[in-house]
Amino acid sequence: MDIPTLRDSWLSIEKVGDEAVLYFYSHLFMEHPEVRDMFPLSMTTQRGRFFAALGRIVSNVDCLATDAAFVQQLGRDHRKFRVVADHYPAAGASLLATMEYFLGAAWTDNLAATWAEAYRAVARIMVTAAEEEASAPAWWEAEVVATERRSIDVGVLRIRPNQPYSYNAGQSMAVQIPQRPRLWRYYTPANAPRPDGTLDLHVQIVAGGQVSATLARTVAVGDTLRLGAPIGTALTLSADFRGDLLMVAGGTGLAPMTALIEQLDERWRSTGEASNVYLFHGVRTQRNIYDHTFLSELAGNRPWLRYTPVVSDDPAYPGECGPVGTVVAKTHRWQGETALICGSTAMVEHAAGELRRAGLPASAIRFENFDGGHPDNPTSNTSGAPTEMAHQVTTWH
Repeated sequence: MDIPTLRDSWLSIEKVGDEAVLYFYSHLFMEHPEVRDMFPLSMTTQRGRFFAALGRIVSNVDCLATDAAFVQQLGRDHRKFRVVADHYPAAGASLLATMEYFLGAAWTDNLAATWAEAYRAVARIMVTAAEEEASAPAWWEAEVVATERRSIDVGVLRIRPNQPYSYNAGQSMAVQIPQRPRLWRYYTPANAPRPDGTLDLHVQIVAGGQVSATLARTVAVGDTLRLGAPIGTALTLSADFRGDLLMVAGGTGLAPMTALIEQLDERWRSTGEASNVYLFHGVRTQRNIYDHTFLSELAGNRPWLRYTPVVSDDPAYPGECGPVGTVVAKTHRWQGETALICGSTAMVEHAAGELRRAGLPASAIRFENFDGGHPDNPTSNTSGAPTEMAHQVTTWH
């Protein structure tokens, strides 16, 4: 497989932008109108998700033989869309048709064969992973058992799945609400697994978001949500983890950090062993520090936990001010810690870059990359306030 040519051709398609994605979906829906009902009515966010997913898969296709976890995860996750093996050739044909249309004379027989081979390799892994998971539910239903407005734009929901739902602290899951059918958004439970099976979701209202405002303001006790399978490993900790941790959270990216702190707290209370944890929570304004009382009290009673809120857009705030990544990088000479970062794509990119420039090796910096962003491509929102896209898994669907 000619990987360099594959990547070069993809870069050419990326430059076309939305037009290429529109062509792909138009081709797919015209050739296979039966699949249209699998997609949300509004395809606005879908376009970016397709490009992010395909770009990430293509750029890593040469690693599939040794590390297929991401693509396997995609295959299992697509079960919630009712994707079956027969759908993959349809998507592949539309992908190749899109490449041919926009590359023109550069679309040679050899390039077509390379793309077809790469797509078949990816599809084969996804189909196999989905088939191996066939005995598990495609999704879980969960009842909302409590709601709380934690701040003006953050809501907390407590939900209870109707079947056992196994996950690890730090993992995420897709959530679909009845008011927005076929629109799935990724959230991370803010708690470690509990005996009663309940999960807490932190939801920050995002301007223009199609799901977050409804989930935070309208979904009520008694409503039923759908949950996809748990996904992600970058923010999880094994039971035998024994290092020090730097946690950098932006907005409701705090959720996986509190789940991990619960996990570590349980170990400390049962064994007396503890990792030193340095938690920084970045927000735009003071009112967005929505878990301040709980975390302050916890840090006051746990010698291994240090908690620092950081406000980016309010210079009158009496504590740490500025982009959370910048504050973290200048606060201490981080050497030997494992850094976990969660928040908006831009905040993660910025914080990871600041830590690398401060001397922390890239191998010690961990974050999920669900939307295909690249940590060397920082954009604007560095405070930590999430975008609704920040919790979406990369997917062609």
